[in-house]
Amino acid sequence: MRAAAALVVTALVGGLAGPARAGDDDDARAWLARMTDALATRNYDGLFTHSTPRQTETMRIVHRVDAEGSTERLVSLDGNGREIIRTPSEVHAYLPDHHVVLVEPRTDEGSLLKALPAPGEHLEAHYQLKAGKGHRLLGRDVRLIEIRPLDGYRYGYRLWLDEKTAMPLRSEVSTVDGKPLEQMQFTQLEMYKSLKPDAVEPTVDAAGFRWMRSNRRVAEVRAAPGGWRPLKVPPGFQLVGTRQQTVPGVPMPVQHLVFSDGFASVSVFIEPGARNGSAPAEASRVGSASTFTTHVRGFVVTAVGEVPPTTVRDLATSLVPEDAQGSIDTSKR
Repeated sequence: MRAAAALVVTALVGGLAGPARAGDDDDARAWLARMTDALATRNYDGLFTHSTPRQTETMRIVHRVDAEGSTERLVSLDGNGREIIRTPSEVHAYLPDHHVVLVEPRTDEGSLLKALPAPGEHLEAHYQLKAGKGHRLLGRDVRLIEIRPLDGYRYGYRLWLDEKTAMPLRSEVSTVDGKPLEQMQFTQLEMYKSLKPDAVEPTVDAAGFRWMRSNRRVAEVRAAPGGWRPLKVPPGFQLVGTRQQTVPGVPMPVQHLVFSDGFASVSVFIEPGARNGSAPAEASRVGSASTFTTHVRGFVVTAVGEVPPTTVRDLATSLVPEDAQGSIDTSKR
């Protein structure tokens, strides 16, 4: 359940790239900024497929903007029918197979079809960017954006953006050596000047569901008193926020830490566990999403993110209570 709760709104973007030429990185930055703006500010309704080597899922996304902000609905048309509604202030994740609705404060202005953030000032230390022409999709001319990771701690991305609107029509994610992991592609996408409010209303009948709410926003601090901190982090990643959060199946709030390199991010959940710490560590990967669970000083630590397994493992195993001895090391392992 920890992994399910963390992954329900994971990103659906992807990668692979060739050598960059002079000026390519600046052009790619501009296109990524346009894509981020388009996903956040336009009205659209689309169907897309989300594919991994193990399965393919059909989903629908509806994004509506008005004077109060943006509201969005993301629904799985296959399987368990999970649905996510994001209002201007909250995110509601409906999980019919668990009869649970998770409620979180909204923390950004992007899209549930996650836009890549505009590259940060230190991004070139860990990624190589390239922009070029791509083949037509859905009858539209496209711009191909490629982002190559420079080490094994992060994935690469390939994005096909509509030349007119900068909307992502297709995306792929791959390992540093080019092995494909995940793909998203729109099969239908309509843009509108406006949408009615009922277009983003939930369709799941939540009668009898348990509502689990987290009222605390991410704090932009290193760690809360009595919290946790890393002794060593993968190169480029930093602790950018921490909060207390409720998770289905866990009787008390868990500590939630967020690490980011300005592009990729990892969430780490910490909850009380068996004092003997004898349970073995567990690792898994679904598409580009990796998880690693271990026991640290009587607590269960679970790291999850759209990064390679090495990254979540290194973060989970480096965490210690805030009052533990030792200093943070950001050097490469």
